[in-house]
Amino acid sequence: MDKELHLKLTIRLFTDDNQRCFGPGIATLLERVREHRSLRAAAASMEMAYSKAWRIIRTAEEVFGCKLLDSTIGGHHGGGAVLTAEAERLLAAYRAYQTDVERYAQGKFEEAFGFYRELDRHLLN
Repeated sequence: MDKELHLKLTIRLFTDDNQRCFGPGIATLLERVREHRSLRAAAASMEMAYSKAWRIIRTAEEVFGCKLLDSTIGGHHGGGAVLTAEAERLLAAYRAYQTDVERYAQGKFEEAFGFYRELDRHLLN
C-alpha cells in the first residue's frame, strides 16, 4: 500500500541558554485565552493543567520582559484574562513566521522528495 509523504514542521523559539520560550503550545494557549477570555478555560480546552498554563505564560513573560495577559480576579462578575498588546504582537509575528517557513519548506520538500511517487517499489514485494 502506497503512503503519501507530508511535511510537518514545529517552530519553537529558544533563549541563548536553550530555554524554550515560545512555540505551538503557547501560541495555541494564547489563542484559546483570546477565545475563552480565561486562562483556566483556555487550559481546560487543551486538557492542560491550569498550573502548567501559568508556568508557560510566566516563562514567556520573563524571557520577553512583558506581560502577556491582563487578568482580573473573580468576584461578582467572575474573573478573566485578555491578551496584552505585546501578546497579540508576539502571536501575530509567530503565526506569520510559521506560515512563511511552512510555505518555503513545502516547496523545498516537493523539490527534494517529489520523485517519491515514482519509486520502483516492485523489489519489496
